[in-house]
Amino acid sequence: MTIELRPLSYALGAEVRGLDLTNRCSDADWRAVHSAFLKHGVLLFRGQKITREQHIAFSRRFGELDSHESLPLDRDRTHPELLMVTNDAKEDGSPSNSRYTGQMWHSDLSFTLAPALGSLLRAVAVPPVGGDTLFANMYLAYETLSQRMQGIVDDLHGIHVPERKNAGLSAHWEAENRRLNPPVAQPVVRVHPETDRKALYIGEKVKCFEGMTPEESRPLIEFLLRHATRPQFVFRHQWQADDLLLWDNRCTAHLALGDYDPRHRRHLERTTVLGAASGHVANLESIA
Repeated sequence: MTIELRPLSYALGAEVRGLDLTNRCSDADWRAVHSAFLKHGVLLFRGQKITREQHIAFSRRFGELDSHESLPLDRDRTHPELLMVTNDAKEDGSPSNSRYTGQMWHSDLSFTLAPALGSLLRAVAVPPVGGDTLFANMYLAYETLSQRMQGIVDDLHGIHVPERKNAGLSAHWEAENRRLNPPVAQPVVRVHPETDRKALYIGEKVKCFEGMTPEESRPLIEFLLRHATRPQFVFRHQWQADDLLLWDNRCTAHLALGDYDPRHRRHLERTTVLGAASGHVANLESIA
C-alpha cells in the first residue's frame, strides 16, 4: 500500500497513512517518512499496535537513541531507551514523578549538551477527554519576527534548566535531577542541519539570557514565547490509544496539557533520538 500524507494543521503536522510499523519499514517507505518528517515537523501514525521492541527499532532508523541517563528515575528498567510519561503510581504507592512531564513549552533535552533530534511518543493508555499535546512551528516563529528583532536574538544564548512546572515531585527526584543536569546555555536561534532554515530555540525552561540578569531577560523571553505559541503557529494533537507521534525537536516546541481527570490512566512511552552536540554549561551565578 502506498503511503499517504494528510495535513493536520496549516502550521505543521501530517498523518502518515498506509504504514504498518509491526513490519520493518522498507527503505523506500523510510525515505518517504523522513522527507515528510523534515517537511511537516510532526508526524502521526495511528493504530500502531506495536511492541516496545518494535517502537525502539523504528526509532533507531532516525539515529542513535538516548538511554536517558539525564532522567534515570523516569526510564524503564529493562528498556532504558524508553522514557515513561505516566500517572501510574510507583511500586511503593507514591505518585509518579513523570505525571507532570511536558506541562510547559519546551524542546526535549534542551537542558543537556546533546539536545534531542527527534522524539517518538507512543500512547498506551489515554483518558477519554483531555491530555492533548500542543506543537508550535519554530521556523515560522523566527521568520515572522521583524528583521531588527531577528538581529537581536541571533546572538543570544538562553540558559535552560531541567525543571518541571508542577510541584510535588519527590525530594530524591529533584536532588538527582539537579545533580545530573546543571544549567546549559543554548543558542536562541539554531540552524536546522538538514533544512538550513533558522528556528527559534526558546521555551519555559529558559530562565535568562547569558550575560543578562533574569529581570532583564524576562520581558524578552515572555514576548518570544507568546509570539512563538500564537494559534496560527500551533497544532493540537488529541491522543488515541496506539498513536505514535514523531516530532522534530530542532524546529518545534511542545506542551502537554494537564486538563484531564487524574483518576483516568495516562501512560505514554517515549524514545528520544540524540541530536548534535550543542551549547555549553552555564555559569550558575547567571540564574541566581
